[in-house]
Amino acid sequence: MKNFTIGGVPEHFNLPWYFTLRNKEYHPHGINLRWKDFYGGTGAMNKALREKEIDMAVILSEGIIRDIIKGNECKIVQVFIKSPLIWGIHVATNSNFQSIEDLKGTEAAISRFGSGSHLMAYINAEKQNWNLETDLKFKVIKNLKGALEGLPKGNADYFMWEKFTTKPYVDDGTFRLVGECPTPWPCFVIAVRNDILENEEESIKTILEVINRMTSNFLKTSDLDKIISERYSQKSEDVQQWLNLTEWSQEQLSGKEVELIQNKLLKLHLIDTKKPLNSLLHKFQ
Repeated sequence: MKNFTIGGVPEHFNLPWYFTLRNKEYHPHGINLRWKDFYGGTGAMNKALREKEIDMAVILSEGIIRDIIKGNECKIVQVFIKSPLIWGIHVATNSNFQSIEDLKGTEAAISRFGSGSHLMAYINAEKQNWNLETDLKFKVIKNLKGALEGLPKGNADYFMWEKFTTKPYVDDGTFRLVGECPTPWPCFVIAVRNDILENEEESIKTILEVINRMTSNFLKTSDLDKIISERYSQKSEDVQQWLNLTEWSQEQLSGKEVELIQNKLLKLHLIDTKKPLNSLLHKFQ
């Protein structure tokens, strides 16, 4: 058996991986794939990839592209979720802020610098025509749990996280949703360390074949909305709305999409230079 570790957020997007792992679908191919949850999101996964704690990750497109440009020796092997990620913009229920406009110049809670919550704060600020130098401030809170504890105490003013993941905390009165900010590109990709691609390309291809078979038929899973509702503490109507909005992919990120992401990161001064496609995307032989 060849051992590989993949990282991802413990959210409903990654349920197909749980199914394939539960069913031991990689074992007949001589592959022992292990899953590692990253509550800190993309920034934490980038660090784990750099430190070789994990071999591959299901990670935000803009986050891994930025980190590859900054020296993370990985490549994207395919898109995992083709649809945009809908980021909810949350404040504590006891907050005086009532709208996105009220948040101009206030402090955004982020899991870490370089994380999705950090990068999307810039995307949202640009969308609102804020001054990126003076209207953005940040407070590192590590993860969703940190925001749940911190925002009601006044440790930061707002927090951006995937809308449906945080919905239970809006329902129970911890957070209040003041707006949304969808990503302008496919949200999740699968990235693999370069050394793994060089030495174990066939095994990575096999892993992708297994998960792609699962995602191709995922929406046909019996009682899927009930399974997601129970596993992730979501209301059935929210799960159904999320399923209608979410599209899995079995294809590579396009050159046009990479260009869009790099141009946006460059415009927001989140990268200093752009990289050619072959530095960012892996093409299987």
